Amino acid sequence: MRVLVTGATGFIGRALLLRLARDRHRVTALVRDPVRARRRLGPDVELVAAGDGAALAAAMAEADAVVNLAGEPIADRRWTAARRRALRASRVGVTAALAAAAAARPRPLPVLISGSAVGIYGDRGDELLDERAAPGARFAAELCADWEAAAARVPAARTVLLRTGLVLGAEGGVLARLAPLARARVAGRLGSGRQWMSWIHLADLVELIVAALGDARWRGPVNAVAPTPVDNATLTRAVATALGGAAPLPAPAFALRAVLGARAELLLASQRCAPAAALALGFRFAFTTLASAVVDLAAGAAAVRIARVDATTPLPAVPYLATRRPRYVLETRTELAAPLAEVFPFFAEAANLELLTPPALGFEILTPRPIAMAAGTVIDYGLRVAGVPLRWRTVIEAWQPGQGFVDAQHRGPYRTWWHEHRFVADGDRTVMIDRVLYAPPLGLLGTLAHRLVVRPMLTRIFGFRRHAIALRFGHADRATAPATAAATAPAFAAAGASRGTSGHDGDLAVALPALEGGQGRG
Repeated sequence: MRVLVTGATGFIGRALLLRLARDRHRVTALVRDPVRARRRLGPDVELVAAGDGAALAAAMAEADAVVNLAGEPIADRRWTAARRRALRASRVGVTAALAAAAAARPRPLPVLISGSAVGIYGDRGDELLDERAAPGARFAAELCADWEAAAARVPAARTVLLRTGLVLGAEGGVLARLAPLARARVAGRLGSGRQWMSWIHLADLVELIVAALGDARWRGPVNAVAPTPVDNATLTRAVATALGGAAPLPAPAFALRAVLGARAELLLASQRCAPAAALALGFRFAFTTLASAVVDLAAGAAAVRIARVDATTPLPAVPYLATRRPRYVLETRTELAAPLAEVFPFFAEAANLELLTPPALGFEILTPRPIAMAAGTVIDYGLRVAGVPLRWRTVIEAWQPGQGFVDAQHRGPYRTWWHEHRFVADGDRTVMIDRVLYAPPLGLLGTLAHRLVVRPMLTRIFGFRRHAIALRFGHADRATAPATAAATAPAFAAAGASRGTSGHDGDLAVALPALEGGQGRG
């Protein structure tokens, strides 16, 4: 299938592109900055500049489907008059451009999946909201309603309106920005804490989009939320627990309104949404409860093991490590639901590394492409750590096609960095093993920096990488098995039984790298 995607460089968009590649769909991305998008999306996605009407018309003429996720981040800045116009243009304006391009097709577009949000319902208290519920009031609701109205004007055989809740995933989004506040103990309960928050795991959201692409029964509004919404107090407690169990201070509603202005409605509005349409179509949620989502997100970081190098640590007899002694060893093992013949070529393409790196690091390959991978290949990167730009030069020390390779830092922030990638065929699956021998700079100061900064950062990077790889190839060792649709429906009914228990979701005393939410960016 040829799929045209807007918002491809955003949080949801990048995850979707990895998942579409697993099914071998051909993807074209409508982007504002083709140079930046090429760095972030890898070599296999065709790009169309947003201002190029002719190129958009040509891409639309060939498209079998459009997934419209474009939209400026809604929570980043105050909603001044200018900002409201920008938010509207990035959603309604982009969708109108899609409508104009689709109108030139000789036949209607087969399917449009267009973004929206549960914010369309406004502040509805304890009311149970399925897709038949009427839109609410205020700016966020009106913006979503106008966005959906613009999508309805796209000439398509069927249109799916994706009303997304808060998205939980590794890296990016609105809730991730709560993490620094939670560590400072100022991101506790928001307002009363009793407002309902409807959420969905990123993996479930991507699978829902894939299901809607391939099944002609999907049409109209779809609440893209898990079957068990929670109250705000439960959600913020999960963030605090993930960051060490501190009891953060609550944020009164008046304080949020004073600081955020009208944007406070995003945090204080109550939307208790049911995924009625998805359940009726038999969609299988892998993560039906907040606890199950948290466990899965924690699994990425938990699988990253870091230890001190000591006399019992086996060290390869290679010249690099003979002159640069490592102090730590990082190891992680990932089982992928794809054969080695598919997995290794993906990692043999250097440009794909950017897809597997958290966007906040600003990772960028500086070496001109294409890059021929072989022993002795030199690759230069740029990245940011705590906002500080850094350069990194790596040399491929060993290259064994179909088996593995080793890259070593020859210039960069570490005193030692020797990374072995091994790939082992296991029938129609692949076991991928990463082993990094490294040492931070600056002696004793580096030891302190390792404890406070380096170790958490590496855990975060490799944890994110595991989730991204799972989207691309499927995870053979994912701990949480998908729930059947039949099992999911009673789970939602139980969640809505009473206010006294419905906001709570079991034991959340586990580590969580990040809780994320929000729309993709164009």
